[in-house]
Amino acid sequence: MNDPAAEEPTEAEAPVCPRHPDRVAYVRCQRCGRPACPECQRPAAVGVQCVDCVRDAKRSAPRVRTVFGGSADSVAVNGRPVVTFTIIGICVVSWLLQLVTAGEWTRLLWFWPWGGAVEPWRFLTASFLHSTSPLHILFNMYALWITGQFLEPLLGRLRFGVLCLLSAVGGSVGVLLLAGDPATSAAWQTPVVGASGMVFGLFGAMLPVMRRLGRSMGQVLVLLAINGAIGFWVPNISWQAHLGGLVTGALVAAAYAYAPKDRRAAVAWVVPVAGIALLVALATWRYASIGFL
Repeated sequence: MNDPAAEEPTEAEAPVCPRHPDRVAYVRCQRCGRPACPECQRPAAVGVQCVDCVRDAKRSAPRVRTVFGGSADSVAVNGRPVVTFTIIGICVVSWLLQLVTAGEWTRLLWFWPWGGAVEPWRFLTASFLHSTSPLHILFNMYALWITGQFLEPLLGRLRFGVLCLLSAVGGSVGVLLLAGDPATSAAWQTPVVGASGMVFGLFGAMLPVMRRLGRSMGQVLVLLAINGAIGFWVPNISWQAHLGGLVTGALVAAAYAYAPKDRRAAVAWVVPVAGIALLVALATWRYASIGFL
């Protein structure tokens, strides 16, 4: 009877991994049969496969799409909505910079209608700033997390990112459009900060998304009513930014939710281009209407 130990190849006789020639491979890929060292092995339904076969299989597999056209396999990393986390991280870092620079970072990026005319980046950057009160950023980041973890998996990273950025700019445009007469209204000189425009854009996006899914919108409407009322009753809150973000987010999400299936990819590129063009046109018209341009 043969000794099993004698049949096992020695290190000198064992094949080497094609990707790492300096490493001995005692296991072969179940798909292509090539040797694979421990670093190049990936668990499969039966046995293991090499990283090359796993990559090729993933590339050739049909891409799964959500009902809104988002790529289901690129929504999150490790099950987490990465766009939502990224925006929250930027806001937190920005808030810390506001504190450590004694407000200089805030003055550099905040928005006010006159300032947006000569420094247009402020239409976007103000959404990543907050007041020094921890309650302001905590409330907005919590609202962003709640809505983001629902919407991002449905829309996909690209569409969700576009929704957030356009809603942020839409909030600032709302402040500009509703600022009143520049000769009498203090809103033209009042700085505005906060991610509320973006957050209300996500609130607005929930309406067409929930309707498209056939779900009840009762809770969303109640949430909108409560948060909308806060903007009118609590001082130092820009209801104009809330309204601008709300309308922008609802329109963007409606375009994604009701796009024909065979045109979803095209709509994904048309929406940001058309959205930016419309917001720029509205801002330009407003400035021109007061003779600024």
